[in-house]
Amino acid sequence: MQHNTILSIRDLRVVFEDGFEALGGVSLDIRENEFVTLLGPSGCGKTTLLRCIGGFERPTAGEILYKGQNIVSLPPYKRNINTVFQRYALFPHLNVAQNVSFGPDLRREDKKKTADEVARMLALVGLAGFERRKITSLSGGQQQRVAIARALINRPDVLLLDEPLGALDLKLRREMQLELKRIQRESGITFIFVTHDQEEALTMSDRVAVMRAGQILQLGTPEDIYNEPQSAYVADFIGDSNIFAGTMVRDRLVRFLGCTFPCVDEGFGTQADVDVVLRPEDVKLKPADDPAAAGMPEGVVESLLFKGVHYEMKVLSGESVLLVHSTHARPVGTRVRLSVAPEDIQVMRKSDCSPDVLQKHAQRAV
Repeated sequence: MQHNTILSIRDLRVVFEDGFEALGGVSLDIRENEFVTLLGPSGCGKTTLLRCIGGFERPTAGEILYKGQNIVSLPPYKRNINTVFQRYALFPHLNVAQNVSFGPDLRREDKKKTADEVARMLALVGLAGFERRKITSLSGGQQQRVAIARALINRPDVLLLDEPLGALDLKLRREMQLELKRIQRESGITFIFVTHDQEEALTMSDRVAVMRAGQILQLGTPEDIYNEPQSAYVADFIGDSNIFAGTMVRDRLVRFLGCTFPCVDEGFGTQADVDVVLRPEDVKLKPADDPAAAGMPEGVVESLLFKGVHYEMKVLSGESVLLVHSTHARPVGTRVRLSVAPEDIQVMRKSDCSPDVLQKHAQRAV
C-alpha cells in the first residue's frame, strides 16, 4: 500500500544558547498513517526533534514541511499536530468526559456532536462508560488513555507521544504497547513516538529511527534494524549483541576470535580492519570433542541463567566473553566450541563503531 509523505524534516539543526548542538542536521520523511519511533538514549535529541515538530522548540536552521508547507514559524495551535506528554497534563477538577472534550469546548463546537465524539474516542481507547469518572480515581494506564482520547478528538493528522509509557509498571507498559498500536491502526493517524526502550520501539513501530548525539544513525523497519544494523552502535543499542574487532580477509571471509569464518559480506577490501556483530541467539554451542566442530573457536561456559524462554550463558573464549541464548543449557565449566552460520555474521566498517561501545563489551568479562 502506498502512503503519501505527511512530514518532511530537512537539515534540522538546534543549537542552544550555551552552544550545545542538540540536533545536527537531521533529515527524515514520515508517511501518512505510519507509526514511527525515535529511539535513543537520554540527550540524543529525540525529544528536541519532537518538540520542533510540535512547535514547542524553534530550530536554529532547517525546514519542517507539513504536506509541503514549511511550518517552522507556525505556533503549536496552528499545526494540525497534537502532543501527548509523559505526565499527561490532565485537569484533576474535570471528569473524564470534560477532559476529553476540552479542545472542542474551547472552540465552542456543537455540544451534542462533541458528546458523540467523546463517546467514540473513549470507546476507541477502551474507556467506554468512563465519562463521569474522576481523573483521580483512574489508574496510570487509564489516565494515559484519557490523554490520548483528548488528543485524538481534535482530529490531528499527526500525534506526537513523548515517552508516554514511562510512568507505568512493566506489565502495564507491555499491555499499552499493543493498545497504542491498535489505536493508531484504527484511528488512521500518523504516530511519532519517543522512547529509550528498544522493546517498545520493536513492538509498536512501522519504522524506527535510532538516534545518537543529534543524528539519525539508521532508519528502517524493526526487522531491518535488528537483523541488519549498519553500525556497531545500533547493533548494541537494539537488543543484546556480541561485538568483536576482526579482519576482513577477503570477500565472504572474515577472521575474529582467532578463527576464520565464511560470511556473506563483500566490498570491504582485503585484510581490512572491521567490526563483527553476533546476536546471542545465533551463536551455537557444540561439544568440544565434536569432530564436526574442529577448527571452531573454543570456550568455557562461565555462567548460566534460566530466562524462561531460553537459557542465557556467558562463554569465555580467549580474552572475549560471548553472550549466548539457547534452549539447551550447558553447565558452568563445560568446554565448548562456538559455531555461527555465515548469514548470521554481521560485518561493518571499523569507522562505524564508536570506541565506547567496544570498551563496554570488552569489560563484560570483568
